[in-house]
Amino acid sequence: MTAGAVAAVLLTGCERGSSSRTTGTPASPTRTGCPAALAKAETAVRQAESGSVRWNGPTSGPAAVPGRTIVYVAQTMTNPGVAGTAKGVQEAARAIGWTVRVIDGQGTPIGIQQAFSQAVTLRPSGIVIGGFDPRATSRQVGQAQAGHIPLVGWHAVGSPGPSEDPALFTNITTKVDDVAAISADWVVAHSRGTAGVVVFTDASIPFARHKSELIRKGLAACSGVRLLAEENIPLADTSSRTPQAVSALLARFRSTWTHSVAINDVYFADAAPALRAERRKGSGPPFNIGAGDGDPSAFERINNRQFQAATVPEPLSAQGWQIVDELNRAFAGRPASGYVTPVHIATAADTDGATSWDPPGYRTAYRAVWGR
Repeated sequence: MTAGAVAAVLLTGCERGSSSRTTGTPASPTRTGCPAALAKAETAVRQAESGSVRWNGPTSGPAAVPGRTIVYVAQTMTNPGVAGTAKGVQEAARAIGWTVRVIDGQGTPIGIQQAFSQAVTLRPSGIVIGGFDPRATSRQVGQAQAGHIPLVGWHAVGSPGPSEDPALFTNITTKVDDVAAISADWVVAHSRGTAGVVVFTDASIPFARHKSELIRKGLAACSGVRLLAEENIPLADTSSRTPQAVSALLARFRSTWTHSVAINDVYFADAAPALRAERRKGSGPPFNIGAGDGDPSAFERINNRQFQAATVPEPLSAQGWQIVDELNRAFAGRPASGYVTPVHIATAADTDGATSWDPPGYRTAYRAVWGR
């Protein structure tokens, strides 16, 4: 198959809850490789795996605005990224002297709408949109706007920074293009340009769907990398549906399946039992990388070499502190900071046994900014 044909196949969409298969029959990846793409990927991966990451976020801004209350509306607290960020918000709120409440949307559209409505009813100083598309809660967004309640998103829209539609003071995330690209680069580099790949995504979330589209595009840059299937499993259903999906994939592709990329590490937590049942080695194929979040359980799987080889982590705690800082800027009538976390890859070789990516320096920096 030519590179152009591969690219055309990879751009094909898939329906909710479906598996999109891109090969007529399981077959070994081509052995021709992709020297130029491989060299580029190896350079990018070496840089992203570097452990010498220093705080490069804001060191100036408004002093703490006192006496504020905020509500964190969570897409679902079973999503480790959402939960980890909420924990960071709670920690930062204590540091700045605010009150914070977390309301769990339970991962369903109705539950999220009800949680957001409850948040607006509480009339807080600010609301955090934790991991869901605010377009699905447009009525509640309008109510918050009418009440002059600033909204800060975490993974709420596809890009970091302020958003006019939907109206967010700012959105906090790494750049999805960078996360997707480095995840694909890791597969190319790790496989030396020869891989059979499965992508796990949640097409019900625009941010996640866009990320998986970019991952597919990145994989298509190497002619020796073959996309075997894309599994569309909603994040709220991963525990019930991922094991069966993985069992079916193993039966279909066997040794042809060498690598996986998931838009969230949680898929590999739920894939492990099925892989173990098939007597796959935790340190062997398929070699799995999570394109986002980097929750403690993902680090534990990586450190113990149990069915996950790498993750592209968000510094969840640091982003929780950034959420509080951005709200403080909103309360003070100042613009958003514009800070975006740089992309990073965590593997067993560079984690030093840590269970999160927690770059040093941000707590001290934010306390200094706030005068705390």
